[in-house]
Amino acid sequence: MKIITDERCTAYSAPGHPERPARVRKTLEKLRAQTDLALTWSEPLPVEAEMIVRAHSKEHIDRVKAAAHDFDGDTPGHPGIFDHAVRSIGGGLQALKTARQGEQTFSLLRPPGHHATRDRAMGFCYLSTVAITALEALATGTANIAVYDFDVHHGNGTEAILLDHPHAAFYSIHQHPCYPGTGTKNVGRNCFNYPVPPRTPRLEYRKVLAQALDDLKKFKPDLVAVSAGFDAYARDPIAQETLEAEDFYWLGQSIRKLEIPAFSLLEGGYSSDLPDLILAYLKGLEGK
Repeated sequence: MKIITDERCTAYSAPGHPERPARVRKTLEKLRAQTDLALTWSEPLPVEAEMIVRAHSKEHIDRVKAAAHDFDGDTPGHPGIFDHAVRSIGGGLQALKTARQGEQTFSLLRPPGHHATRDRAMGFCYLSTVAITALEALATGTANIAVYDFDVHHGNGTEAILLDHPHAAFYSIHQHPCYPGTGTKNVGRNCFNYPVPPRTPRLEYRKVLAQALDDLKKFKPDLVAVSAGFDAYARDPIAQETLEAEDFYWLGQSIRKLEIPAFSLLEGGYSSDLPDLILAYLKGLEGK
């Protein structure tokens, strides 16, 4: 199992904002201290400008580079946020490379990306990491790729960027009603949404997660990119769902059992228990 990170991603924060660097620092400490998994460590790969342009307009890229003001109430214009976002993309590229070599991999970087649309930063997200990585995979030899997004919030940015792409499919399981308010139904020919009500019992939530995986298998992807958000956890402060650590272990197991090369990128998860949730998921991926 390979973990991709760059500790510079903990260098930005805003007072009172859920995006707290301590969550990532403590996860790194947890993973380095544990002995159940044999982990190797890697850094993000370089990112070429044309990779970003596939997913975002030049105007949007320039706005993120400048970060002259907050993008909205959730998405501050942090100094250097473009560089942070590019390193997240580089983590996706390293994860893609590792998955193609047959190894499980998890990119532990900030900021997340699945809310960023072609022209807008929103929901703590500036550039669409998973969509950029998926498009790079398709441009470099992958025939068909599926994105499986189990973050508690709908991946509206990923959906908007991949909409109707003939060789990509998007599957999002998320709470509704909840931010950003989208994802109530399937859209286009390739974007499939599985909204679940707040406080859905764990086993019912699992059934929805499993149904989405069954549907994903019918697409017959050569590669699966996972937007791994841990905010459907029962004690996450910004959602109202019910999953426990063992459910994230089960999710990791379920992705492993697909027997399709896969890589995972960290999206949401704002509880102080995030290190335990990520470790449970990684153990499931490794079959430990």
